Amino acid sequence: MKRSFSGYWPWIVVAVTFLALIAAAAFRSTVSLLFEPMESEFGWDRTIVSVAIGVNLFFYGITAPFAATLMNRFSIRSVAVVALALIAIGSALAVIFPTPLGLILTWGVLIGFATGCLALVFASMVAGRWFHRHRGLITGVFSAAYATGSLIFLPLLSLVLTTSGWRATAFTVASSAVAIMVVFGLLFRDKPSEVGLRPFGLAADAPVQDSTGPISVRANFALLGEVVRTRPFLILAGTFFICGWTTNGLIGSHFIPATHDHGMPVTTAAGLLALIGVFDFIGTILSGYLTDRFNPIILLAIYYGFRGVALFSVPFLLGPTVEPPMFFFVVFYGLDWIATVPPTIELCRRYFGIERSGVVFGWVFASHMIGAGFASVFAGIIRDLQGTYLIAWITAAILCMLATAAVWTLRNDSEAITSPT
Repeated sequence: MKRSFSGYWPWIVVAVTFLALIAAAAFRSTVSLLFEPMESEFGWDRTIVSVAIGVNLFFYGITAPFAATLMNRFSIRSVAVVALALIAIGSALAVIFPTPLGLILTWGVLIGFATGCLALVFASMVAGRWFHRHRGLITGVFSAAYATGSLIFLPLLSLVLTTSGWRATAFTVASSAVAIMVVFGLLFRDKPSEVGLRPFGLAADAPVQDSTGPISVRANFALLGEVVRTRPFLILAGTFFICGWTTNGLIGSHFIPATHDHGMPVTTAAGLLALIGVFDFIGTILSGYLTDRFNPIILLAIYYGFRGVALFSVPFLLGPTVEPPMFFFVVFYGLDWIATVPPTIELCRRYFGIERSGVVFGWVFASHMIGAGFASVFAGIIRDLQGTYLIAWITAAILCMLATAAVWTLRNDSEAITSPT
């Protein structure tokens, strides 16, 4: 009986990792729901909350390249449990100290750092240690779970917000983080060997290769210093900066207040974000399938190009009710949300090799979240100055067109390995 149960451990680990990824994404983005109530209660302008979101995204992104170092040194479980505890503490402190500086330090710095420890590097390490067969599929599911988490949980949190206020919403985040911390701490295991198993699907006579990742802070910076002098890295990091600008930074942070400006109820807008999340889950897995079969450069160019067209249309779609064109936008933007991730990871692997691609993508991912942080602040300032998000939508659309052009220049680059092995 004991031996039979041990076969479930890989899937138990997948389940609690999936839960932690969804929750971390939801907790990080909850502050976007607090725009209106905090502005109304304290008389703050849109820029103050936007700065808090920008700081959150910055710390979230800059933590990612070093998350593997922390997890290799202290164990995945220890780092994840501490991160969830910090989320709970930060959410509670935001209620106790409701000032602009308090919001920046709690939701910005503390929760930004904590959720950065529970990002895609965390997901890739779990998949790498526990799975040999289906590793790509598990990684894809984790990636989709992380990207979708905030969008699925926002409608639930918006219900708490509308019925009980922003303080109850913050305490809901804190209590949920504690509950997930307990479940994760009890059920998660760092390696299959801790429960007498081998990585799932690995032959009995094959050696177990541990997932290494970055081994030191110095090694991280050394590799960054090397790759930052190459054109492919600059293009991949630059286009992913734009990806973050147009997803987490603009749509993820400002879509709800932008639609509310046009008379749409918060719960309806949160529901649209949730729908984006549903189609994002499908789009991310589909993009991974396409990346295995088509040139990732062409895929990226298509993704950014169509995203730009979609963003140009947003000012004409906003209104108090959901009309068919808005529904079409939501479906398309969901499919495209992080469809850029699989081809970007593949290009990192082709340009910089399998062994270094994880670290390189960590830095590319950091640029994604830095772009999101800049976008959040930029859009908030534009809204305060002009009373509308029009310039923010147009700027994002133009950036996507520039990303399409930049990616297209890589198509004949001789530095790339032509085919994965």
